[in-house]
Amino acid sequence: MHFLPEYSYFSMFLMGFLASTLLPVGSEWLLIALLIKGLDPFWLLVCATSGNFLGACLTYVVGLYGSDLTMKKIFKIDEKKRARAEAIFDKYGTMSLLFSWLPVIGDPLCLVGGIMRMSFPKYAVLVFIGKLIRYAGTVWAVNHGINYFS
Repeated sequence: MHFLPEYSYFSMFLMGFLASTLLPVGSEWLLIALLIKGLDPFWLLVCATSGNFLGACLTYVVGLYGSDLTMKKIFKIDEKKRARAEAIFDKYGTMSLLFSWLPVIGDPLCLVGGIMRMSFPKYAVLVFIGKLIRYAGTVWAVNHGINYFS
């Protein structure tokens, strides 16, 4: 664990980015580990949120310009996931992007935002807010737990 202090913020950014794009991984485990290790909660929140947000922006671009092959092979979003995301998007509108942080359905929601040619500024605000709330909640819960048990 000697590399953690030196690369921890970059690692948090990168894990946040990857968690919202290419790999079926979560980023909360690293955030929790780094918080427990005593790293600055504010900068961890900034790194996690910005990485995850930028990954979601890449997913939007793939939805906007990508092919079905790209969506299926690289992003692992099949027709069933896409149809489910489109149904949620149709039912709840663009506000559904506030839930882009949810497992399983979050990435397809971001993809559908691009497929539906949603205005990028509106997309960016909604997705950013959702991702920020997710990570802020995690930071709060961990810090509250650390303070409670110490």
